[in-house]
Amino acid sequence: MPELQIPQPSEKQRLFLTDEHKYVCFGGARGGGKSWALRVKAVLLCEKYPGILCCIVRKTYPELRANHIRQLKALLRCGQTDALARYNDSDKSLSFPNGSVILFRYLDAESDEGRFQGTEVDVLFLDEATQQPERRWNILKACVRGVNGYPKRIYLSCNPGGVGHEWVKRLFIDRRFKEGENPDDYAFIQSLVTDNTALMREQPEYLEQLRSLPPRQREAWLYGRWDIFEGQFFEELRLEPDLAAAEKAGCTLSPEELRRQHRWTHVIEPFEIDPRWKICRSFDWGYRRPFSVGWWAVDFDGVVYRILELYGCSGTPNEGVKWVPEQVFREVARIEREHRWLRGKRIRGVADPAIWNAERGESIAETAEKLGVYFEKGDNARLPGWMQLHYRLSFDEQGFARLYVFSNCRAFIRTLPTLRYDPLRPEDLDTDGEDHIADETRYLCMSRPVAPGQAAMPDNSNTGPLRLFLDIDEKSLPPAPRLERMRVVRSEEEASGKEQDNTT
Repeated sequence: MPELQIPQPSEKQRLFLTDEHKYVCFGGARGGGKSWALRVKAVLLCEKYPGILCCIVRKTYPELRANHIRQLKALLRCGQTDALARYNDSDKSLSFPNGSVILFRYLDAESDEGRFQGTEVDVLFLDEATQQPERRWNILKACVRGVNGYPKRIYLSCNPGGVGHEWVKRLFIDRRFKEGENPDDYAFIQSLVTDNTALMREQPEYLEQLRSLPPRQREAWLYGRWDIFEGQFFEELRLEPDLAAAEKAGCTLSPEELRRQHRWTHVIEPFEIDPRWKICRSFDWGYRRPFSVGWWAVDFDGVVYRILELYGCSGTPNEGVKWVPEQVFREVARIEREHRWLRGKRIRGVADPAIWNAERGESIAETAEKLGVYFEKGDNARLPGWMQLHYRLSFDEQGFARLYVFSNCRAFIRTLPTLRYDPLRPEDLDTDGEDHIADETRYLCMSRPVAPGQAAMPDNSNTGPLRLFLDIDEKSLPPAPRLERMRVVRSEEEASGKEQDNTT
């Protein structure tokens, strides 16, 4: 009887092959041997459990053929006299003599989702899981069921980035679980190219190819960083203090101290708002998709702080709660009456001009006005708006930004890092992502435009001609102290009067 011959796995591949959690994710960098491990695990299960039904899913059929079908046909010697399995091209399946079967299925568009209704398998393999949105992950999970004694598991492989980056990161990296999700069911195995001993032996130059990539792409593809990835739209956004940038600037403070000082990070802990600061409100309408309301405090230097938010998401990413406008603005009005940071304040609102559309009757803006919630028409120019947001997110040479987010604004923190560039418009954001908070933030930034940050001037003290006239070495001088941000000393009545004068 012919024998199955499988090459020796790497240590990380061995961990994946022997893991028995319900959901096992093999993820990280490029070249870690993830697809090989998925294929081999499927074959081993089919050999061990006669009659088991496995399914390998990838986004497109050409990818299935190039990354799995061709290799499995070779491994199992399909079509030869000593074949270990038989491949059926009409139904895209591999059948083993013991009755086990591996199905090959693709899932690329909403029209493909219906083909999985009624599908029942014992073990499912989702290759490149971050290419699928969370909605499809839930569809695939429902396919793994049955009353037989076979194991019921899902094995995933993935790299950082893609439309599914957020849900994979939530479950397997951050381990932030929702109600009904059992933490004991989930396991993550980090995959790096250096773990793939076979690739390092046969193609050692691949490591140098990854090292030569642009910095952000290198961090994701070589080191498997999940906080950054290729194609990330807001690549300057930092949810945690950027220690590498701080160290490069000569700052050795701890992450806690950097966060306390609001340096090299955009997410900060809430603090009591100066009652003299201006308050703004930004809004993006949504019904089937989430609506978003953000409240911002503006300090005397024009720095904006996202202090509160109301995000109409059902709990499923990018799915709205389907509130009608009256429900939305009643809640907005209630929050502004009751919250101590907003109560009694004159709040300037800005929103997408589309809410003034009255073709079907009363506009959304008119409904808001009836409930005491007022907006100005925002500037909806996309590319200038994104540039304003980039300007505000950029750090100066001492690590200070011009936009910060309170840590209680969890929807902003969840959604903005996942947004990607539009593949057809390289300077624009991909609108297939969960971009509603980004949109209303863009309206806010366009209502208070700023100039680009100035890059630090190069230090020519030891190379320029003026070095001949210096009495002391530049390196022996302490850094210039940072001046405290401006504080305007005037009464609220004076400020209101001046603002009134400026508007008349």
